[in-house]
Amino acid sequence: MSESSVIAGFGAALPAIACRQEDVVDLLRASSPNQRVAARIAAHSGVARRHLAVSPLMEDISDWSTAARMRRYLQEALPLGKDAVASALDATGVDPADVGLLCVVSSTGYAAPGLDTRVARDVGMSPQVERLLVGHMGCFAALPALAACANYVRLHRRPAVLLNAELSSLHLQPPPWDGDQVVVHVLFGDAVTATVVQPDAPADGGAGLRIVDVLAHTDTEHEDHMLWTVGDHGFRMGLSPEVPDVLERLVPDAVGELLARHSLRLDDVRWWAVHPGGRRIIDAVEGSLGLTPDAVAASRSVLREYGNCASAGLPLVIRELQSRTPLAAGQYGLAMAFGPGLTFYAALLRGA
Repeated sequence: MSESSVIAGFGAALPAIACRQEDVVDLLRASSPNQRVAARIAAHSGVARRHLAVSPLMEDISDWSTAARMRRYLQEALPLGKDAVASALDATGVDPADVGLLCVVSSTGYAAPGLDTRVARDVGMSPQVERLLVGHMGCFAALPALAACANYVRLHRRPAVLLNAELSSLHLQPPPWDGDQVVVHVLFGDAVTATVVQPDAPADGGAGLRIVDVLAHTDTEHEDHMLWTVGDHGFRMGLSPEVPDVLERLVPDAVGELLARHSLRLDDVRWWAVHPGGRRIIDAVEGSLGLTPDAVAASRSVLREYGNCASAGLPLVIRELQSRTPLAAGQYGLAMAFGPGLTFYAALLRGA
């Protein structure tokens, strides 16, 4: 992939409701057949707080139909999406009318017309802006969408905006909750992020990230380990406790292949953006690659403060790393995420 596509800046918007993890423990105990397991899962989640569009402590939507949840999704996601995109464009100095592509990613809500047309209209993008919707790919979806934006920018030499809008709280399932559902309701938080991709480094001399290459690997042998299905009461996730073990075996070879394409080694990577899918997910990546605790500190921080925000989680980590330790020109970073399939995605980035 050409190095002419640069991540220039980010925007983020969070639901106003912030929920402390300890506040949901009583609810989990009351709704789970095994209260002890529910409490243990919550205590070891690595999550301290989450932002929720719909808090189960304030509003019970567990018996809502999927149609009702989709209506609520647009109601909640639209103002957040506009805020995230507007702040990202403002931070990078990009005129909304100059944006050539708006790519919207979500696995938690759908509507047509939806976020793509309405956000574009309300922030001042051209009626000729191209639109792309990436749906139902799960937590890793930010990276294939980023690759699509990078390819557009490289070809057309115009800016693109990636919008990740994930409101997992809308998919609270009817009790009683089995172990899988307890994990889901403990881990997932809501967030909306926007990423501006443009042909060149930021004009103000700020830190940018060149998108060097992207790698995908799907392990269909374990495709049943992570599921995201549409039901009558919203979307239901299936999440096997064996996922971290599979990733521990998969990640080193996949990362090694991506780095080898560019004659790089693990030691050449300055920082690591690991999708904050859960404490054990981050542990598996850290252990399998022999990383230091500092290398995954940003991922743990995002998990602790926001929970697993599905496809919006990785942009939050990249933004955190660029804020803490921005890549200098020529330094490399690697971003990775995981999801249904069982799918691994990674992007090699370089300081602009």
